[in-house]
Amino acid sequence: MNQKEREIYLIDRLLMERHQQADKNAYNFDLYRALVNLREPLPMDDEYLKIEDEYLQQILKEKGIIKLDDDERIVIWQGDITRLKADAIVNAANEQMLGCFVPGHHCIDNAIHTYAGIRLRLKCNELMKKQGYLEPTGQVKVTPAYNLPSCYVFHTVGPIVSSTLTKRHEELLKMCYQNCLKKADEMKLDSIAFCCISTGVFRFPHEKAAMIAIDTIKRYLPASQLKQVIFNVFKDEDKEIYEKLSKDEK
Repeated sequence: MNQKEREIYLIDRLLMERHQQADKNAYNFDLYRALVNLREPLPMDDEYLKIEDEYLQQILKEKGIIKLDDDERIVIWQGDITRLKADAIVNAANEQMLGCFVPGHHCIDNAIHTYAGIRLRLKCNELMKKQGYLEPTGQVKVTPAYNLPSCYVFHTVGPIVSSTLTKRHEELLKMCYQNCLKKADEMKLDSIAFCCISTGVFRFPHEKAAMIAIDTIKRYLPASQLKQVIFNVFKDEDKEIYEKLSKDEK
């Protein structure tokens, strides 16, 4: 199969599940992504999974894998976290822990689940069924990364700031970073990449969130075996904040 044939196969299968049809001229990655985002965590056969793996691995090859310089212990990197080769990347999840169900939504949860493939949602569902209750804020769940270049995805639920920022919000965000770092050490990982947890739809103020992230990691690292911690920023605003705060601490 070539890449277009894989895309047609995958979309046909996903539409068939939903008892829907579409004009094949409309078949593209955006349609595939939307159908994957909408899909409930239901079992899928090996043939589909094999072809999806091939499809997503080709997309990753075309996007390119990013491996950062190992010499720096703390790195600020702006870009697409689904291209980043690190032992673990951190996903800003919600309490259901199943990924974003909004078709094509531009959040990190949606991107990670899209480019990992449907097995990530299936694995998260397995973990949540075993747990039997919604994921508490500040904790961490670990899954394989499947079709992402990282080895693992660390899923953590950040605090939601609905009105005024409180000390409790700050404590919970700090817990997200601490628990991910501790888990990385327990697993003897060398590198971990953090996104800007809670600063999207959870509305945690960007600068305060960055201050907490930087302070927590700098306090933790002296006793850690981690070789590299990456602050992954996507927006120019966050890059400017992290660079400014990092310079201020020097």
